[in-house]
Amino acid sequence: MPLKKFHDLAREQLSSEREKQSKDLDSKKGLIDQQLERMNKDLDKVQQLMQVLEKDREKKFGELSRQLEETGKRTGDLIDTTNSLREALASTQTRGQWGERMAEDVLQVAGFVENINYVKQKSIEGDGGKPDFTFFLPKERVLNMDVKFPFNNYIRYLESDSDSDRDQYLSQFLKDVRQRVKELSSRNYINPEQNTVDYVLLFIPNEHLFSFIHEKDSAFVDDSLSQHVIVCSPMTLFSVLAVIRASVENFALEQTSNRILGLLASFKKQWKQYAEKMDKLGRSIDTAKKDYDNLVTTRRRQLEKPLNELDEIRSSRGLLPDNPNDGDNNDGD
Repeated sequence: MPLKKFHDLAREQLSSEREKQSKDLDSKKGLIDQQLERMNKDLDKVQQLMQVLEKDREKKFGELSRQLEETGKRTGDLIDTTNSLREALASTQTRGQWGERMAEDVLQVAGFVENINYVKQKSIEGDGGKPDFTFFLPKERVLNMDVKFPFNNYIRYLESDSDSDRDQYLSQFLKDVRQRVKELSSRNYINPEQNTVDYVLLFIPNEHLFSFIHEKDSAFVDDSLSQHVIVCSPMTLFSVLAVIRASVENFALEQTSNRILGLLASFKKQWKQYAEKMDKLGRSIDTAKKDYDNLVTTRRRQLEKPLNELDEIRSSRGLLPDNPNDGDNNDGD
C-alpha cells in the first residue's frame, strides 16, 4: 500500500475516532446535564419547602400574638371574678374542680390539645405520683404540673373578723403553701429517670391569690425556684406554655433543617466527584489532542522527509513520472 494512502487511512481513522469520542462526550454531557437539571429541581423543591416552613412559622407567631391579646382580655375577666372567690372555694371538691377548669381554660387558649400536647392525671411509673397535667417536650422529655393548692386557711383568713385570728390563719396559710412546694420538689414529680425536666409547675388558679401570696411572702417565689418549683398564675402559666410550644415547633423546624443540610452535603459530595471526573476527562482529551497534533505535524514531516529524498533520487534517474497519478498507478502494478 502506498505511504500516502496509509497516511490518508490513518487520518480518516483518527478523524473517525475523534468524531466518535466527540459524540460519546456529547452523550455523556447530555446525561450529566439531565442529572444537573433533576438536582436543580430537587433544590428548588427544598427551597420551596423552606419558604413554606417560614410562612407557617410566621403565621403561628401571628396567631400567638392574637392569643396573647385574647388572654389579656380573659385576664381582665378573671380579675372580675375575684369578688366571688370565697363562694367558689367553699368546698374541697369545688376547689379542685375549679383549679383544673382554670388550667384547662389556659391550655385551650394556648392552643394545647389533650393527648397531643399534654395528658391529664397520668401516674408516674414506679413512684405512684400522679401529677394533674404532664406536658410533652422535645426529645421525649416531660414537664409535670400540679393544680392542688391548700386553700383552707386562706378561706378562714377571709372569713375571720378578729385581727389576731386573721394573723394566725395567714401565717398557717403561708406555711401550707411552702409545705406544698416542698412536696412537689420530691421524686414524685421531678425524676430524671422518667425523662422529666428539673422543674415542676405549681398552678395557682387566681391572679389575686398569686399577688396576695407574693405580697405577704416576697421570698416565696425565689425559695420555690431554689427547690425547682415554678409557681404560676393563669397569666404566667400562659407564658410558660408559649415557651413550651415555641420550643416544640423550633425543634421540629430544626429536625427539618438538619435533613435539608444533609441533602446539601450529599449534593456537595456528588458535585465534587462530578467535577473531578470532568477534569480527568478534560485532561485525557487534551492529551489525545496533543498526540494527534504531533502525528499530523512533526511525525508526518519526519516520515515525509525520506520519501521526498527518494522521490528526488527517482526523479534524477528518470524513474518518477511527471504526473503523480500515473506514478501511483505504476507503483501499484
